[in-house]
Amino acid sequence: MVKIAQISCGTEYSGIQKEIEKAASTFGAEIVIPHTEIDYIDEAYQKFGFTCASSGIRLMIARAMSIVEGKSEADAVFIATCFRCAEGALVRNEVRRFIQENTRLPVVTYSFTERTKADELFIRMEALATIVARKSILARQKQEGLTLGIDSGSTTTKVVLMENDHIIGSGWVPTTDVIESAQEGLDEAMADTDYRMEDIESIGVTGYGRITIGKHFNADLIQEELSVNSKGAVYLADRQKGEATVLDIGGMDNKVITVNDGIPDNFTMGGICAGASGRFLEITARRLGVDISELGPLALKGDYKKALLNSYCIVFGIQDLVTSLAAGGTKEDVAAAACHSVAEQVYEQQLQEIDVREPVIQVGGTSLIEGLVSAVSDILGGMEVIVPEDSQHIGAVGAALLVSRLGDSSK
Repeated sequence: MVKIAQISCGTEYSGIQKEIEKAASTFGAEIVIPHTEIDYIDEAYQKFGFTCASSGIRLMIARAMSIVEGKSEADAVFIATCFRCAEGALVRNEVRRFIQENTRLPVVTYSFTERTKADELFIRMEALATIVARKSILARQKQEGLTLGIDSGSTTTKVVLMENDHIIGSGWVPTTDVIESAQEGLDEAMADTDYRMEDIESIGVTGYGRITIGKHFNADLIQEELSVNSKGAVYLADRQKGEATVLDIGGMDNKVITVNDGIPDNFTMGGICAGASGRFLEITARRLGVDISELGPLALKGDYKKALLNSYCIVFGIQDLVTSLAAGGTKEDVAAAACHSVAEQVYEQQLQEIDVREPVIQVGGTSLIEGLVSAVSDILGGMEVIVPEDSQHIGAVGAALLVSRLGDSSK
């Protein structure tokens, strides 16, 4: 059983401890609390060198030190503090950095509320359990045979057919009924090949609809999108060795994943509002009267400073957009402002929680919006941002790669 060390403050008082344990056990993992003696707390706190007032956070620091110094054993680490606690947010990030600098354990951080439920934690716990239990699969660098990857996303369904390390067919359709969309994408992917369904050696699925799709197609691999997407990204960008950061600004949520030698070791996901997602850019394009594919080139011609969008809310963000246009703002400036707004929000809400490592590999459908890619690079101080070929298909590619030669062994 995978042991996930919990380093947290306030989970018992907020009433979510049972939800954390339930989420972990769902994926065959066990939550363990690092052992600390009372005398060790002050010693560890002094070594850590971060001043804080809360006794609960001091205990949290001691538990982190216990893992680093080998006094407690774990396969992965889950760090959580209350989202209302500013001190907790600071220490959460410092503890995460401390563990990653001194161990090779995968880490995930989370900011909880008293209403947090187990299903909100599922993908994080599943990812931690997957990284530990399937490390050898995640280290795979080459696709062999004939495999199919399906990414059943919240907005679009992507399908890729791969043969001996090459993409030979792909499909991209809006997600409506998850099974019908997957079948339509599959038909697109196989349309220009001579293969039939029975020729496929193995199938890998990921995304929000992965469980339903996996059962329907009798998939050999059903895996959460954090590990699959990061694998697909480094594979397509040819960055499977060394470090990188994967950024996926999606239609419903965003993912930021740091990777070391092709294996994710920290990630954050979510977003406060759809104003920080691809959905906002879709609405912007519609309001400007252009196709979403035209928004990127339009934004590159504009100056975001001339049409500043001040709101983090998608509703009020559109209101700012309309106001800018009514005041004589150009489509180019508004498009640039929309891209900059999304990039800025992603940075403030997520990228600051991660030690961003170059290069940044931007993937997903929004990576095709050049103005957004440029805005991300600008927000990161000119950091290199790579958009690999077929970047919109990374989940499907990752699934097809990881299921390669897996056959029935993973069912």
